[in-house]
Amino acid sequence: MPRTVAPLTDTAIRKAKPGSKPAKLRDGGGLYILINTDGSRWWRWDYRRPVTSKRNTLSLGTYPEVSLADARNRHAEARRQLAAGIDPGEHRKAEKVAGVERAANSFEVVAREWLGKQTWVEKYRVKIIAWMANDVFPHIGGRPIAELTAPDFLRVARRIEDRGAIESAHRIMQNCGQVMRYAIATGRPNRNPVADLRGALASPVERHHAAITDPRQLGGLLRAIDDYSGDATTRAAMRLAPLVFVRPGELRQAEWSEIDLDKAEWNIPAHKMKMREPHLVPLSSQAVEIIRDLQPLTGHRQFVFPGGRSPKRPLSDNAITAALRRMGFDKHTMTAHGFRATARTLLDEELSWRPDLIEHQLAHAVRDPNGRAYNRTSHLPERKRMMQAWADYLDARKADAGNVVVPFKPKAA
Repeated sequence: MPRTVAPLTDTAIRKAKPGSKPAKLRDGGGLYILINTDGSRWWRWDYRRPVTSKRNTLSLGTYPEVSLADARNRHAEARRQLAAGIDPGEHRKAEKVAGVERAANSFEVVAREWLGKQTWVEKYRVKIIAWMANDVFPHIGGRPIAELTAPDFLRVARRIEDRGAIESAHRIMQNCGQVMRYAIATGRPNRNPVADLRGALASPVERHHAAITDPRQLGGLLRAIDDYSGDATTRAAMRLAPLVFVRPGELRQAEWSEIDLDKAEWNIPAHKMKMREPHLVPLSSQAVEIIRDLQPLTGHRQFVFPGGRSPKRPLSDNAITAALRRMGFDKHTMTAHGFRATARTLLDEELSWRPDLIEHQLAHAVRDPNGRAYNRTSHLPERKRMMQAWADYLDARKADAGNVVVPFKPKAA
């Protein structure tokens, strides 16, 4: 008759003392606890593999972390797998591989991989990482990216909206959508569920950078800039701003190495641009004159507009705005960014230049009729004429000190 094995008890396991050799306390059905010489206790199950019938041993955990009852449950589940023709050991290996793969393709892992490939300016990069770490990763970061759905992202967005950060919710979802598109391109999920959120988020309050677009008011602003008695570098930056209408950060970080006064061109490298594409700014004769006048003062420096506290750093991001405030233009009237809206509006409405030329000069994404993006030199002759016409128009507005706007509409290209 086969020898029967008395079931184990917790008391028997606790009282068992380690010996000079590993010892087994059996529970039946091939389940036993191995007591090692160092006192550690390991649950084991000996079984024969399906098909080959080779002996194998499956580890079921350590005691007391895995109790006697837990070990018996794990043993029973493994026996059910074996009865179904599944090798429990191979099944565990497959689960482990799947778990590693799932972890390697979690949203946070893929997002950080995507973040590492971006070439943003440091300030913006830090902001995006903080958004992800604070608002996204705690909720879906550990989830397999291929399993995420539109409702998962919507719940993330709702939490942000609930604290009143409506614009942030839109921007963070935009970043999440970029992560998903990257994941698709690298073979993780098959589709981007963030795209399904269109119309589901709260609408942000539309905000515009205050700008002067009335020709008579513009003349007063230009005269005020010419009369500004503050820092000479700031005054030069303000005089140049309406002529080139680049973003404030691009203006204040201009470097002498980027400017060719003989060609009357300013080549802004891609890493300084919002769209991460190089941008060419044709310089009018008025713009060239302002820069040449500044050259004896800052031409030996890296930056065209060095900061007041440290010449090794560019003008502060608040310098032009602060100067506008001192001149009496409040935040509801004019901003440093507003020179772009001024140019966009008046080049179209007053001077009738083609919208695609204006948008291209604003460094906005513009495509030709075939859907191809314009490059930095596209329509350069026309843009040069437009920039000179714009500078001449500004001079006419500045010279008009009365209430009547002097007609000034050169023939558009």
